[in-house]
Amino acid sequence: MAAVDLQKPTESSDRKLSIHVVTWNIASAAPPSDLSDLLQLNNHNLNLDIYIIGLQEMNCGIMSLLSDTAFEDPWSSFFMDVLSPLSFIKVSCVRMQGLLLLVFTKHQHLPFIQILCTKSTPTGLFGYWGNKGGVNICLKLYGYYVSIINCHLPPHLTNNDQRLEHFDRILEMQNFEGHDIPNILDHDLILWFGDMNFRIEDFGLHFVRESIKSRCYSDLWEKDQLRISKTRDPLLREFQEGLLLFPPTYKFDRHSNNYDTSEKKRKPAWTDRILWRLKRQPQAGSHTSNLPDSDSYFCLYLRSYVSHMMYSISDHKPVTGTFDLELKPLVSTPLITLTPEGLWTMEDDMLISYSLTPDFLSSPWDWIGLYKVGLRHINDYVSYVWVRDNQVSFSDGLNQVYINTRDVPETEDQFLLCYYSSNLRSVVGISKPFQILPHSFFGEDSLGESQPRF
Repeated sequence: MAAVDLQKPTESSDRKLSIHVVTWNIASAAPPSDLSDLLQLNNHNLNLDIYIIGLQEMNCGIMSLLSDTAFEDPWSSFFMDVLSPLSFIKVSCVRMQGLLLLVFTKHQHLPFIQILCTKSTPTGLFGYWGNKGGVNICLKLYGYYVSIINCHLPPHLTNNDQRLEHFDRILEMQNFEGHDIPNILDHDLILWFGDMNFRIEDFGLHFVRESIKSRCYSDLWEKDQLRISKTRDPLLREFQEGLLLFPPTYKFDRHSNNYDTSEKKRKPAWTDRILWRLKRQPQAGSHTSNLPDSDSYFCLYLRSYVSHMMYSISDHKPVTGTFDLELKPLVSTPLITLTPEGLWTMEDDMLISYSLTPDFLSSPWDWIGLYKVGLRHINDYVSYVWVRDNQVSFSDGLNQVYINTRDVPETEDQFLLCYYSSNLRSVVGISKPFQILPHSFFGEDSLGESQPRF
């Protein structure tokens, strides 16, 4: 399903990124044992580059929040355990009480993803309590501005005006004062998802359930509050959504696929949604469209928009959207090029050469980390070195430092080097995978000197 109809450039530098977006109100539940379907791990037709995961109603008790401050929360740890063996790295996260937003990417994209800002906007209890509201990660992706928002809006059928008010407030609060970041409405892409709590108007419980049972959704779509609200709210109108070809995702009895059988018997609704907005550029005439300029091309296609009915730990079913993002990179060369020099062994300090692009501003607080392939996040290093501390030589654009590998455990795993910029708060260079040879690789000659053993 094409989100925008553009004439595609023919340059070989064009890139396509596959993005998988997850939204799920987990109702304070712990992770289940298997999330393969949710993450599409068994779909061999997908070659995903980025995972964006938004959860609502995380366990936000005092003890849980204190524990999560000192340690990774169980959901973040679960996703890292599952995705890191597939070469996905957690590049950013933000949490506000029950809201959690995570971004994972394949390691080859790290030098082209710059995390600009994270932001929380509470809207509960007169704007002071974070049980409702939104969290945002603002980043630069191959030179394009992208904002990702996970939200939880007010519940109940009669509170639609309040939902729209909170939607507008979250959007208007995404001003990044003190950062050289344009207004969010000027970003190339906004991905907005979460438990938006929009309900189905007018129809009674029996009619809604019978329509779901017979898979006749068209009448229910007409009375969906989100669809109706687009005619009233100019900001919401700018966001697009795929067709709702799955049953309403709320409200279920836990550990079942039965809609609410409690005394309240809440009416089913599509509360869990994924929206997107591409930057609109003015053109001649009375309307606007998404058109690339001569130096850029940025287009989003929705491949699938589905619910996952097999999961029953919550009264909500998770919803996922899989997108193809086609773009012409505005940034195609890493700011740092890293090269491990010579034969790396676990017996000596090893030499690293790196070159800088002319426009890169280095800092004494920049560092280079040594990682095993399959790292979970950027702090998951085996060893590291401050670039100025162990500097051996430097010249115009070329520098050399050494790093201690004597404490690296013997393993047959492959390793990576990553350069972290403190100014940009992001990885700006990554090496190709390589091996560090163990002690057993070397024997001794007759003079007692170490020699490679083949």
